[in-house]
Amino acid sequence: MKLKALLPPRPHGESGWVGRLLTTGVAVAVLATARPAAAWVWVVLGVTFALFVVGSVLMTARAYVSLALLATVAVSNALIAGYPQSNALVLVLVAITDIAVIDFGRRGNRPIVAVGIGVAAAYAGSAWWFGQPDTWYFSQLLWTAVLTAFGLNRRQYEVQARQTEQLLEQTRLAQSEHARAATLEERGRIARDLHDVLAHSLGALSVQLEVAEALLDERGDTAGALERVRRSRRLAVQGLTEARNAVAALRADEVPELPAALADLAGQHEKDHGSPARLTVTGAQKRLDSGVTVALLGAAREALTNAAKHAPGQAVEMQLAYQDGVRLSVRNKGVTSGEGFGLAGMRERLALVGGTLTAGADGDDWLVVADVE
Repeated sequence: MKLKALLPPRPHGESGWVGRLLTTGVAVAVLATARPAAAWVWVVLGVTFALFVVGSVLMTARAYVSLALLATVAVSNALIAGYPQSNALVLVLVAITDIAVIDFGRRGNRPIVAVGIGVAAAYAGSAWWFGQPDTWYFSQLLWTAVLTAFGLNRRQYEVQARQTEQLLEQTRLAQSEHARAATLEERGRIARDLHDVLAHSLGALSVQLEVAEALLDERGDTAGALERVRRSRRLAVQGLTEARNAVAALRADEVPELPAALADLAGQHEKDHGSPARLTVTGAQKRLDSGVTVALLGAAREALTNAAKHAPGQAVEMQLAYQDGVRLSVRNKGVTSGEGFGLAGMRERLALVGGTLTAGADGDDWLVVADVE
């Protein structure tokens, strides 16, 4: 069910016009039963009824013009309400009700209070002029107060309806902006993850092809060059698989288990660079969110790439520890600095999944630690 269907009708909309038509019909029916003896009373009733119709039509478009017309109707008919069988009270009541419905903005209820005082004074004058008792006067005031309260309640209803519609519109716009921001963020994540995968794979591929070229050009070592080309092919296949895994994670599809994927990275690093890479897993393994898995794999891949570039031939130790969260540590010798080694991008990607990354020298070692709660 749409929220809009649960809302009250729009202010001054279809229901407002229906209400006015019904009110006008009631006024016509009551006036039709009037039997004033003096012709001038009929003139006053006819003119003020016409003013009432015009004032009701202008309630939305010209609030203060409507106020002037309806106030004239209310006060004029209050002055002749004491005339026998005039039924002028009905025009006072419908006019005062419409005035109470009008939203006067910053002026609040002051116009309504002013008209009410004028009507009360007119009732008093009518009671004195036409010899009506005090009970008549107070009954007129009571009816007027009741209809004024009804109009104020209707106005509050319409104000709340407007505010609810505005709130829903603001909520819709906020949701639209949130969806747009989420889309841009997802595009950024896709771009970063694919960049990492491709940079790692293509960088290693470039190194292997350069070695193959050197073997052919300088030594004529066809067998060695062929092995490098085969290794390049494996790197290309691995890069394609990792790219698919990154996209699968962003699309909430299946991704490899983290320990198995890290073991594959360690094995591939050892094959490609001829340096030992060992993985140890501690704690009770648990299923991780796909975004967390991809972020940690990206951190491991970047750390291995840095080790191969800046500490070639040095052993690498990776440790995956399951505790309250999960911690991945990558340690290698020979690197003593490196805030430019892709660490900013690694931190940004981990932050998106609620993780942190620290890196720095630990004795003769370089240690990268990624934590996700």
